[in-house]
Amino acid sequence: MRAVVITRPGGPDVLEVHEVAVPEPAADQVRVRVRAAGLNRADLLQRQGHYAPPPGAPADIPGMEFAGEVDAVGPLVSQWKPGQRVMGIVGGGGQAEYVLTHEGLLIEIPENLDFVQAASIPEVFMTAHDALFTQAGLQMGERVLIHAAGSGVGTAAIQLAHTIGAAVYGTSRTPDKLERAKPLGLDVGLTAQNFASEVLQLTHGKGVNVVLDFIGAAYMEQNLDALSPWGRMVFLATLGGAEAQVNLGKMMGKRIQICGVTLRTRTLEEKLTVTRLFAQQVIPQFASSRIIPVIEQIYPLHEVAEAHKAMGENKNFGKLILKID
Repeated sequence: MRAVVITRPGGPDVLEVHEVAVPEPAADQVRVRVRAAGLNRADLLQRQGHYAPPPGAPADIPGMEFAGEVDAVGPLVSQWKPGQRVMGIVGGGGQAEYVLTHEGLLIEIPENLDFVQAASIPEVFMTAHDALFTQAGLQMGERVLIHAAGSGVGTAAIQLAHTIGAAVYGTSRTPDKLERAKPLGLDVGLTAQNFASEVLQLTHGKGVNVVLDFIGAAYMEQNLDALSPWGRMVFLATLGGAEAQVNLGKMMGKRIQICGVTLRTRTLEEKLTVTRLFAQQVIPQFASSRIIPVIEQIYPLHEVAEAHKAMGENKNFGKLILKID
């Protein structure tokens, strides 16, 4: 089978498409013929040698989300049969013609979505759903601040928060991305430089109840200022630094909760729970088109290096997808 291979740590030029062995499913594993795979910033970090995949995932084949058809099943599989259209998450190896995954980590693709649309969903929407509702407990009528509003997770989080009736604030260093996010449910777009003061002015000093952050250290102080009493802050990435000074007095005075989240490194049991909740609570909204995939560009597999370059330039609004014919 063809697969994207990281030949050595480095820039996009180290990515090559190679012929590798087709994996065989065992026990409760399902083999999926991948038709499209999503690109994520973690793939760029893995390519650079900064983000090793979890045990059991191939170290040289990136890809954490995919969509395709069930091709073969292990002897203990009971939920799936060949030919069913599925999407899901994996620790790695998704950017290949075939991938193995646990049967409980697969989700059936709604009839109204094609493979490219489906491949743009699992990683970003499951991450956003878990962060907003399981971790932060976002409720109807609350206010949420979503940083990197034009990113894959950002555009997913905006839609999910909007559907439950939350007031959605967002930041981006690119004003055009804020405008493009408004039809998805973004209520207020903010500058990335002075977002805390803008939030406090717009909310008459009340602040937001939840902050979803991808930046990290660079935004820590403003995040604390922007949060209301009993506010919750969830970190999903540290693009602006991983080490920050925290005003503990302010955090204690406001009774703020801070949570760090990654999906890739969780146990199988945790991922099974995340997948089940997502399938139950969010997939019906895709089936009714209340929530939609957001895709910037589609690349053929052999142009994977170009896709990495585009993501590295941070110009995309929504997802970049590899199509695997």
